[in-house]
Amino acid sequence: MHARASGSVESAIRELGPWFHNLHLPGGVQTAPHHEYGDFPAFKWRQIAPHIPEDLHGATVLDIGCNAGFYSFELARRGARVTAIDIDPHYLDQARWAAAQYGLQDRIEFRRMQVYEVADLPGRFDWVWLMGVLYHLRHPLLALDLVRRKAADRMVLQTMTMPETEQVHAPPDVGLDERDLLRAQGWPRMAFIEHRLAGDPTNWWAPNDACVLAMLRSSGFSIERQLTHETWICRATGEPDTFVQRELEAILARR
Repeated sequence: MHARASGSVESAIRELGPWFHNLHLPGGVQTAPHHEYGDFPAFKWRQIAPHIPEDLHGATVLDIGCNAGFYSFELARRGARVTAIDIDPHYLDQARWAAAQYGLQDRIEFRRMQVYEVADLPGRFDWVWLMGVLYHLRHPLLALDLVRRKAADRMVLQTMTMPETEQVHAPPDVGLDERDLLRAQGWPRMAFIEHRLAGDPTNWWAPNDACVLAMLRSSGFSIERQLTHETWICRATGEPDTFVQRELEAILARR
């Protein structure tokens, strides 16, 4: 589906609905002004924006799970060249139409892809945007390993977590007779959601903060800072260990 050539903006919004992103379009029209979360995701962006360079000219961005494109548009406005991917054609239709409304269609390439296919994208990206995706994935650690291969510098990550912010210093090895350590408050752990959370069958995991950070480190990211509750900015400063790299190469070779 391409941008509508005729009809009002309001009718196009209705035709393309429902919307999860409340976009503020030129002229003041909004796509989801009565969103159950408020002005979403603009209120999240206001928390994150001060930590992102205002001038992103020359930078490349990979927006994974772009939905209707809110973050892609904000980053493109700052000058970035954005590759935005999503598996849902409905969201991509919304994003392509909205990009034309903003006049940003030449700065953003939209692709229908899942996160496990990012290895097929050419080159690496200065910024990776991974907002509201990780807990929807059956294989979150594999996804982080694959994303690390495409990250040249920084990643912004947001994920739903369980209500446990404590962290323990995990020893480099745990003996078989020391497994009680795994039950300690603040040990990295994820709760598996077999059925639904908030009515959504794609909510699979709720990690605690310690688990999020441990998974990031395991995949070759360091934590630069926590931006908000459940949101971190990371640097691609390390590499997964040899065992992880061999396993990942074997997975990619079988594709």
